Amino acid sequence: MFIKICGITTVDDALLATALGADAVGFILAPSRRQIVPPRVEEIARRLPPDVLTVGVFRDEAPQRVIEIVNRCGLKAAQLSGRESMEETRLIRQSVPAVIKAFPGGSPALSVADQYGADIVMVDSDTPGSGQVFDWSLAEGAPGGIRLLMAGGLTPENVATAIAKVRPWGVDVATGVEMSPGRKDPARLRAFINAVREAEPAHSEAVEQEQDEDAPYDWQEELLP
Repeated sequence: MFIKICGITTVDDALLATALGADAVGFILAPSRRQIVPPRVEEIARRLPPDVLTVGVFRDEAPQRVIEIVNRCGLKAAQLSGRESMEETRLIRQSVPAVIKAFPGGSPALSVADQYGADIVMVDSDTPGSGQVFDWSLAEGAPGGIRLLMAGGLTPENVATAIAKVRPWGVDVATGVEMSPGRKDPARLRAFINAVREAEPAHSEAVEQEQDEDAPYDWQEELLP
């Protein structure tokens, strides 16, 4: 189960998240209470192990600006959390290592998410970063055969239930493991990752029963050459 910890603003939180087993960390470069400037992102990203997927999070930013920031900061992926079109998403993907495209749960666009050319499709609440839980059944509108990353109000207390219901490829959390916006709570961060790992055996068994050999594959091999 792929785990992304978003809203990172400090080196200490980034190192803690990865030491506890997170596969990816996200830096919010769009207007937000957790917004961080590119030079600081670059500084933190340089301190992380090479196998960690570092993600810049953008919302309705000009494609060339996204490309420039991701490459200048040495990030491994861009997350597009706005109303970016298929054309804009594909344009960005041509010039960055990987793209995560986010959709609100229940959005009509979610049904054609596989046509955006993104490496990972995220399903989130209508207000990303709010910590609000959305109706998880709305994630069922996503096409099959994609890497589905689930976000939106996940916490140590509810993530196992969310995994059992949605059976995503991965999970993403920000608010649910914080002590304040942009600052992670070590105890909640550890509890969240442990809860995900404990939910994995049941999740893996269900996936093996439902998917064929073309099922989602190892993210480190495919996204980090």
